[in-house]
Amino acid sequence: MTLATNFFDMPRFLATSPLFSGLSPDELTRIAKSSQIRSYAKGEMIFSLGEACEAFHIVVSGQVKLFVVSPAGQEKVIEIISPGQSFAEALVFLNKPYILSAQALVDTVLANVSKNGVVSEIKQDPHFAMHMLAGVSRRLHSLVQDVEAYSLQNGMQRLIGYLLRDVEMDAATDQKTLTVSLPASKATIASRLSLTPEYFSRVLHELEAQQLITIDRREIRILDVKKLVGYGAQ
Repeated sequence: MTLATNFFDMPRFLATSPLFSGLSPDELTRIAKSSQIRSYAKGEMIFSLGEACEAFHIVVSGQVKLFVVSPAGQEKVIEIISPGQSFAEALVFLNKPYILSAQALVDTVLANVSKNGVVSEIKQDPHFAMHMLAGVSRRLHSLVQDVEAYSLQNGMQRLIGYLLRDVEMDAATDQKTLTVSLPASKATIASRLSLTPEYFSRVLHELEAQQLITIDRREIRILDVKKLVGYGAQ
């Protein structure tokens, strides 16, 4: 359902997004006027493949799963979107329906930024156009990294890379332990990494047997970051 924007400072929130940081207060106010806050219950569809794309979205709270379903009915998770992240930015410019589906993994609140508002701002402000281009480029770079990982890394390396995704590798030798919270179920993360749930669990238990991690439901405690990096390189 749509929430009243009187209780939400949309310009301030938009200013925290990489897409809109650095914009003037007037620019943020114009974008905010074409934006809408909406809440989604756990499991609720945000949009489905084939629906018209009239907005892109920024997660205020909660988590969103982007996915496609094969003709055989198998679901493939493309990405898990967390608070502060945006999605469907590029699609608003294609004049085509959504090419995937999005679902709330937990109770979620989104800022939905309308296509018409974005296009209007781009037409009158080249500075804003550059912000949007940078955002789309970041998403493209992320997708290229995914393709590279799927093509060049085995399942063990992909899982270890996921666990260490927020660690600067240059600083890995200085960081002994680390606790990682899986943002979704193991089956969802496995699909995101193009692994079967069985293989995902088997690799986690192998790492635990090697005393590299401990597992407590969705909490993964990395006991030695440097050793885990080295194990993935074998």
